[in-house]
This record gives sequence, C-alpha cells and structure tokens, in this order.
Amino acid sequence: MIRVHVFVEGQTEETFVRELLYEYFIDKNIYLNPILVRTSKTAKGGVVSYAKIKPQINRKCLEDAKAFVTTMFDMYALPKDFPGSSSLSKINNPLEKAEYLEREMGKDIGHKNFIPNLIVHEFEGLLYSNPQAFGEWFDESAVSILQAERNAFSSPEHINDSPLTAPSKKIRNSCKGYDKPLHGSLLAIDIGLDKIRLECQHFNEWLLRIESIVTAV
Repeated sequence: MIRVHVFVEGQTEETFVRELLYEYFIDKNIYLNPILVRTSKTAKGGVVSYAKIKPQINRKCLEDAKAFVTTMFDMYALPKDFPGSSSLSKINNPLEKAEYLEREMGKDIGHKNFIPNLIVHEFEGLLYSNPQAFGEWFDESAVSILQAERNAFSSPEHINDSPLTAPSKKIRNSCKGYDKPLHGSLLAIDIGLDKIRLECQHFNEWLLRIESIVTAV
C-alpha cells in the first residue's frame, strides 16, 4: 500500500480527503492520510505563514521517506512569504499561476517524494462544479444566482479571487447561513468526485499525479 500524506489547512478539507478522496484511492492501493497544518504549538488550521508550514512538510518528507507528501492549500490569500508570490503580477491565467507557485514550492521544499498542489482559487471553487447541489440546503433563488455566476466563467477554477468576489464570498452572499465546516464537505460529496474532476482541470491533474505514483514506484 502506497502512503500519501496530504497537508490540509482546515477541517473541511480534512473531511473532504477522508470522505471523498480516501475511498477512491484506496481502491488503487493508495492510502491517503490528511494532516491538518499547525499554526502554533496549540493551534491547527490555516496557512498564515509559509515559514510555519515549510518545516512541517519538510519533516514529514524526511521521517516517512518511502511515502509521498502533498498539499491541498487554497491559492487565494496565500501568505506573502510563499515561494514565487512576488512574481505573480506577471501571470493572469489562474491555472498557470497555480502551476508556477507549485513549481516554486516544489523547488523550495526540494524532496523527491513531495507533490506540491494548490486549489484554484479556494475550496469553495470546487463547489461551483454543480451549483444545483446547493438546492438541498438553500432556496432556489440562491441556486439560480450561483448557477449564473458559474456560467460567467469558463470553469469553476476561473472564478474571481479578489477579496470581494472570491468563491467563498459569493457563496456566503447568496446562501444565508452557509457554514463551510457544516456544508462544504457535504456539498462536495453530493456533487461527487467525477463531476468535480470533469469541471476542475487543475484539481483533476493533481489527482492524476497521485494516481501515477503506482506506476512510478
């Protein structure tokens, strides 16, 4: 069984890995182990500083050298000390931006068993893969707004990442009472992994990289 440690920044992402990705990969002889990043000696969750998460990733790569280590961090609102962040103004395409940041993080970590990955732009963007799933929890007017917002972009991963129009902000504005820890993973499960992969190219490429481990070892 191939082990893959997945560093996540929140409980929603941790549940997403356990409930949606785990079963898919266990059938492929790949065991996913979500790890919530630490922000201090007593607190967990959130990528508030790259300097705080780098030692955690580095340590895991070294202590379990036969396993692989990857990340599931939001590209939106990355800390200013993240590798490559100073050059982002030159890149407009969000998928190319994520790939560039991942390459820079990969070079900075420097371990062969590390697979850098960022979610474009944030976890809630994946939920735009099927706005109709929100109908189970919210009224039809909210669903209609979300669907119109999805239709305005070429993919869920292209939805704007500004402080006012990031996917999470759009969802909260339309869906009163939306709570990420409560609704996030449940909506993702309702949408299904196949649909998310179909709609979100960069996310799908991450899963393909993990799948390719089987043939590489």
